[in-house]
Amino acid sequence: MNKLALRKKYKALRAELTEAQLEDLSLLISNQLLHLPIWSYTFYHIFLSIAEQKEINTDYILNILSGKDKNILISKSDFATGAMHSFLLTDNTVIKKNSYNIPEPVNGIEIENSKTDVVFIPLLAFDDKGNRVGYGKGFYDRFLAQCKPDTVKIGLSFFEAEADTIETSETDVKLDFCVTPHKTYRF
Repeated sequence: MNKLALRKKYKALRAELTEAQLEDLSLLISNQLLHLPIWSYTFYHIFLSIAEQKEINTDYILNILSGKDKNILISKSDFATGAMHSFLLTDNTVIKKNSYNIPEPVNGIEIENSKTDVVFIPLLAFDDKGNRVGYGKGFYDRFLAQCKPDTVKIGLSFFEAEADTIETSETDVKLDFCVTPHKTYRF
């Protein structure tokens, strides 16, 4: 299936969600994560939600990670190089939205991407083979290529898997899991 068409379709579906639905679905996704065998790791990379894009509210997942005393990594995007740099989230981390409304750390302790054990990945759509559609800039594919081969890759989606296989390129990195409000897919 064509990525451009899927981006358009799922952005429209997200736009229809009310704030109450967004919060309820985000909480359901967070609760589903508790059933995954991922809680023995050390470094967890998570995206900070872009509210304007109606992304999953990751505050619930951040609370779980904090409650389990995990090292939380958040990223800062370099749009000139297409790279993502990971920073340890601490009580002293200052977060500010960049020009694309992405919340990012202003300062902090940079951690090598290769130390990442688990990555929670934003996406617009996915299929039942673990292929995903993001915003199209390739940031996560480049980031995941720098992670360990056994890094656990978890997509988070408000919607279920696409029935048709999504077109891929050789640089696309597949998911290990995708968690929706009512189902967890394992690939």
